[in-house]
Amino acid sequence: MIRLSYASTAIKEFSPENLLALLKTCRTNNGVKNITGILLYSHDTFFQVLEGDEATVESTFESIKKDKRHKDVTLIEKLPITERAFPYWSMGFEKLGSKELSEMEGLNNFFEKDFTPAGFAAHKHIIGPLLAHLRSKLVKQVTVESHEELPMQHEDPFIQLLHRTIRLGVKFLALLMVMVILFGIIDVVYVIFEKITQPPFMLLTINDMLETFGAFLAVLIAIEIFLNITLYIRSDVIPVKLVVATALMAISRKVIVFDYKHLPAEYVSASALVLVALGITYWLVQKKE
Repeated sequence: MIRLSYASTAIKEFSPENLLALLKTCRTNNGVKNITGILLYSHDTFFQVLEGDEATVESTFESIKKDKRHKDVTLIEKLPITERAFPYWSMGFEKLGSKELSEMEGLNNFFEKDFTPAGFAAHKHIIGPLLAHLRSKLVKQVTVESHEELPMQHEDPFIQLLHRTIRLGVKFLALLMVMVILFGIIDVVYVIFEKITQPPFMLLTINDMLETFGAFLAVLIAIEIFLNITLYIRSDVIPVKLVVATALMAISRKVIVFDYKHLPAEYVSASALVLVALGITYWLVQKKE
């Protein structure tokens, strides 16, 4: 495999619509050819990185040079590689402004005067820091956004409308669950009041405490269900981690109220195995992060 980078000058300024159309074409063509990389646009200058099979990348570059929408196509680097820097993007894309470009660590004032094909060719030492910055930015976007179950933005307007509709439904379910939680709290208060007002007054037997614990557990599990409902409109948590944590807490709380004198050994053993399995799964997910 090779990594090929080049720079060129746009014949005319690209509007957001033009850039989107260009990006869609790049992603479609590169996906078919198993080419990955990134496209940067700023100051009417394109900087693109192509990664993949040497013959395929070079053939693609020859086609790019013939595109009449840009000029001064300048080969910056062509290096053999053993792994891709942008393995998950058939074509990542960034449109950066002057402020963000000037703040990139290790690039000094390059972008103030030299963000041109000739400037890239004369300052090849900035390619490394630039690619590192772009890669870290894309990775951050994937880490934060890729697990969002119902993204508000989608290239298909109809799918976007469906996502927004489902989000409204999820919010309504969350509201209903809050009402269930409030009723559950009232039930806990009622159970405690009922137990302490029956003879013997102001005392709770073991069975009374177990019944009270059950009422508490119902409320706590309802809260966990609420968290799972809101999961679908959140992007600050990893879904697998929250679901496993919810299951782990639910079975842990169930163990608290076990009446071991009346439960068969097989039931207790099976519950213990599930608890251990969930604990290991949660540890592995946490370790992966």
